[in-house]
Amino acid sequence: MTRPPSAAQRRVIDAADPVTGRLRGTEAQLAALVKRGLAFRHPRPPHDHFLTPEGHRVRQGITRAPEPAGEAPAATGVFAARAGGEADPPRSGPARRREVHSAWQGLLELRRMTNRDGAVDRPCGWERTHLVQAAALALEAAGHQPAGPDDGGYRVRETPQPEAVAVHEPDGEALRACAATLEGAGWQVSEHREPRTGSRYLLASPRRA
Repeated sequence: MTRPPSAAQRRVIDAADPVTGRLRGTEAQLAALVKRGLAFRHPRPPHDHFLTPEGHRVRQGITRAPEPAGEAPAATGVFAARAGGEADPPRSGPARRREVHSAWQGLLELRRMTNRDGAVDRPCGWERTHLVQAAALALEAAGHQPAGPDDGGYRVRETPQPEAVAVHEPDGEALRACAATLEGAGWQVSEHREPRTGSRYLLASPRRA
C-alpha cells in the first residue's frame, strides 16, 4: 500500500496553482513529489514543477466512498487507471468515477501546460512515458468497461513496438468504440488480427501533430 503524502508534501500540493498545478517548494520537496509520481519537472527552462494527474487528484481531496458494511475495504494509494484484467480491481461506483474524472482533467491540464502550443487534443510527454496508463485513462474516462480478472472488457497492454500499446476487447463493436475514443483523445489507431487466434486488437500510438 502506498503511503499518503507527508504533511510537508501535502502543504506543497495544497499550495499549487489551482489552474496550472504549478508548484513551489524546496528542491528536496519537489524531487520527492516527482519520485512519488505526484509532480513532474518541466523539460524547458525555467524547469518549473507541476502536478501530475494523480497530484491533481490528491490536491482536490478525492477519496473513496465508505465501503459497505461486511465487505473488505478497497486498497488505497496512488491512482491508477484500469488497464483491465487486474486481480484486485478498485471498486466501481461514484467515488471511482470522480477519481477518474479528476485524473482526466488533470491530464488535459498537463497537456495544455507541456505541449509547446498548449494543445489539449494530443498526448503530452508524460503520456509517452506512461503509455498503458495514458491509454487506459482515456478509455476509462470515456466510460468503457475494463476487463475483470475473468470476464470481458478492454485490456491495455505493452507491446515490443516503441510508443505503442495493444488494446484487446473480445466484443467487436466495443473494440471499434475503443478505437474511436482513443482517436478522439489524440492517438493514432489501427486494427489488426492475431495470426494464431484470429482475434482482432488495436495498436495505438500517441499522435505527435
